[in-house]
Parts: sequence; structure tokens; C-alpha cells
Amino acid sequence: MDPITIGLWTTGGMLCLVFLGMRVAFAAGLAGFVGLVWLRWNGFDYAPDRFWKAFEISVKIAGQVPHSKVSAHALSLIPTFILIGYLAYYAKLTTALFDAAKKWIAWVPGGLAVSTVFSTAGFAAVSGASVATAAVFARIAIPEMLKIGYNKQFAAGVVAAGGTLASLIPPSAILVIYAIIVEQDVGKLLLAGFIPGAFSAFIYAVLIIGIAVIFKTVGPPVSGFTWRERLIALPPALPIVAVVVIIIFFVYNPFGDAWGTPTEGGAVGAFIVFLMALYRGMRWSELKDALIETAKLTVMIFTIIWGVLIYVRFLGFADLPGAFSDWITSLTVSPMLILICILLAYAVLGMFMDAIGMLLLTLPVVYPAVMALNGGEFVSAEDSTFGMSGPMCAIWFGILVVKMAEFCLITPPIGLNCFVVAGVRDDLSVQDVFKGVTPFFIADAITIALLVAFPAIVLWLPSLA
Repeated sequence: MDPITIGLWTTGGMLCLVFLGMRVAFAAGLAGFVGLVWLRWNGFDYAPDRFWKAFEISVKIAGQVPHSKVSAHALSLIPTFILIGYLAYYAKLTTALFDAAKKWIAWVPGGLAVSTVFSTAGFAAVSGASVATAAVFARIAIPEMLKIGYNKQFAAGVVAAGGTLASLIPPSAILVIYAIIVEQDVGKLLLAGFIPGAFSAFIYAVLIIGIAVIFKTVGPPVSGFTWRERLIALPPALPIVAVVVIIIFFVYNPFGDAWGTPTEGGAVGAFIVFLMALYRGMRWSELKDALIETAKLTVMIFTIIWGVLIYVRFLGFADLPGAFSDWITSLTVSPMLILICILLAYAVLGMFMDAIGMLLLTLPVVYPAVMALNGGEFVSAEDSTFGMSGPMCAIWFGILVVKMAEFCLITPPIGLNCFVVAGVRDDLSVQDVFKGVTPFFIADAITIALLVAFPAIVLWLPSLA
């Protein structure tokens, strides 16, 4: 049996395990290990006395992969970004941010919901975790919206959808993972997420205002705040802006050399927010909770990475990515149509898999194919299919797939943000939250279409770096 066939059978088996309910990390790790044994034994012509030799070789390969990859310096960004989010919550920066947004924006139709979206975008700029963002604002924003008569399903949907912005707006754990998998510059990818993330928040806000205008009982406006109250609300929210600016200067200093690496920027940002939290009266029990929650989320992400990397190593031996790239480039249809079909496939996969696992499983196969469609890793913009150089195509595609990962965080039946919001609020069922996020599917579809049609939205900032 040829390696490609073994790769296809093993991949099919892994997908079956995932659809049957096995966690992606364990399904991928098991499939990858079985595939490695199968490939090695196949190389020994299935000789019974060589099975254990094939097994021994596969154990060594599977054992080396997790440590060699997870010990990468760039991955230390992930726990620091997550920690920033939890510390910001205990420093009450999230409450201050929501209060300022409410007093400045709540007068428009659906104003509290719009305030929630912009608050989640602001919090996303210091937190790399969508789940943490959704959990925090489920506690802060939903009670405020229900108090003035918002539809509870709509209020829950706003928070769940707003939480997804943390996947795109730096610092973003998913963007870091993407950069490491495809071996691209982390700093440029983080920069590339700013404008699309802000653009997504704007599209959400327009959708909310439109719904509130058409259905007046869904989200009534809030008025009565004086200019004095608005101005007083700004200073408590400014520390978040300061942290964002510091991280940006570490990643990319527009006035000269960068101050340090993205990893160092994340560490400095976490330390600054820690000092703010201490200044605002954070207790030992709250610090312990922040550290434990950060450790839990980090371990979950790293476990997925470990399992999937074993599977990815197997794919490399089976040469499945190369075969898929050759097949994609041999198709006679438009490359843009192929790209759209790939994005639609992500939308379907996201109904059954979590965002990080989905990207880790698919990128080793899909990314080389997309780069081949554009003309290769090192193609110039003039000779490319999509009108951009190889490195810029990698950044553009990265933002597109991360935006699709955002979309998957609210799609049934797996939409993790919806489960988090329902878990925080006893008065909401998961079905209520899924009903509430339905309009935001339209907003995400519009955003993705515009990012595909106008790549400059993604590439302008990284092109300056």
C-alpha cells in the first residue's frame, strides 16, 4: 500500500473518532501514532518479526515531536496573553472599559449591545482568549442589558459573538499558533489582526443598530449621561490603552527599532497589568484564581498542540500535504473559487471541532495548497495569482482562517463561546445563546467576503513593518 493511501485511511479514522466525541488532542495523537507504525511496518513489507521494530521507531518519533515543537520560544506568548486577560478582569479594567463605552455609546439604538461589542474588542486587545472574554462579559454586560429590557437571547448572542473578537485582535493565541505552524513572522501576523478585528467589531455594531431600529423592543437606547460623567469614565479605562500601546511597540515600533520580541512584550504587558491589579486591591485568592485559570487554558491548548503535532509528523512522512497541493493546483477552476471552497469547508468543520484543533489539523495540508495556488512561498506580487507575494499571502490567508475560527466559536453544536455564556448565566440555556448569535452569522459572512475581496484591509499594517 502506498503512503498516500495510508495517510487517507488514517485521516478518515481520526475524523471518525472526532465525530464520535473523542477529544481532538487524543484522536489526532492516536491516529498519528497508528499511522507512523503503519507506515514503518508497510516499509518492512508487513513482516511479523519487524512489527515491534516499526513500533519502537514510531514511539521515538512520537516522543520527540511534542518537546521539540512545544519548547519553541514563541509559544511562551500564549500563557502570558491569557494571563493578561484574567489579571485585567481582577484589576476591574473590564468593568471600567464597559462603563466608559456605555456612557459614550449607549444613546444609539441598541447602544448597550454596541457598547458591549466595543468593550469586548478593547478587552481583546489585552487578552488572547475568546473564552475568557465571553465569560467576563457574560458577568458584566448581560445583567446591564437585561436590566433595561433587552431580549435575553439577543443579549447573550451579543456577548458570545463579541467574545470571538479576541481570536483576531492581538494579542491572539490562535494567531501565534498559526504563525508557528506555517513558520511565519509572529509580529507581522499580530499587526495584521488589528484592522480586520476592528473592522469585525464595526460590522457587528452596524448589525446591532440595524436590528434595534427594525425591532424597537430588542435593544432600547440609554440616555441621560452628562458630558461630565462621560469624561470622568475615561481615565479608569485608559490603562488598557497603555498596555496595548506597550505591546505594539514591543512587536513593532513605528519610530525606530522594536523594543523587544513579541514574547517579551507579552511578559511586560502581563507584569504591568499585574501591578495595576495589585494597586486596585486584587486579593491573594483572586491572583490564585487568575493563575489557575491561565494554567488550565494553557494546558488545554498545549495538549491539543502535542497530539496534533504527532499527527502532523505522520502527514509529513505520508506526503499527504504535497499530494493535496498537486491535486489543488491541477484543478482547472478559478483559484479564487478554490479558496472560497476551502473557507466554506472550514465553516462546516467548525460545527464539529474546536477552533484551535481544527486549524492545527488542517493547516499542514491546506496551507501548502493555498501557497501553491498563489505561485509558491517565494513568489513575487507581480507573478502571483492573488496579487501578493508569498509572505503576504501567508499573512492574508492566516487572517482569513482565524476569522473562520472566530465563526466556529459560535456555530452549533460545538460553539464554545455559547456554552461558556450559558454556563456563566443560570437563566440562559445553550439554545437561547445559539438563537441569539444567529444574526451574527450574517455579519461574519459579510466581513469574510470583504477581507477576501479587499486584501489591503489585512495587509496594509504588516506592509509597513
